[in-house]
Amino acid sequence: MNDCIFCKIASKEIPVDLVYEDERIIAFLDMKPINPGHTLIVPREHVDHFFDMSLPVYQHVFDMAKKIAPKLKDAMGSARIGVLIEGLDVPHAHVHLIPINGGREIDHERARMATPEELKEITEKIKKSL
Repeated sequence: MNDCIFCKIASKEIPVDLVYEDERIIAFLDMKPINPGHTLIVPREHVDHFFDMSLPVYQHVFDMAKKIAPKLKDAMGSARIGVLIEGLDVPHAHVHLIPINGGREIDHERARMATPEELKEITEKIKKSL
């Protein structure tokens, strides 16, 4: 889809703070994180609804979430990594990995814009651990 922001990010038309990428997915920091380190895992193929993804892509998204989450937890020093799938803001399937320290932290009301410097510093921390 040519008007989908995640498709534009996946095709490198829009720069992001890239944590990981391969032929099927791209993982990058959310510009308006709920908590620092909030990472999105997005399939390159445009699929609106999460459960409409092909099984190989679906499995790969979760395989990469499993690989990235412990590294994100270590890099951010959080107690846990929360996982959120909602798909309401951007009509392109994606998974949120959110560093958390308490049960009520996964709340979009807590999100704030991160500075480019904050994003760059966090990206480097995460990449070093991958």
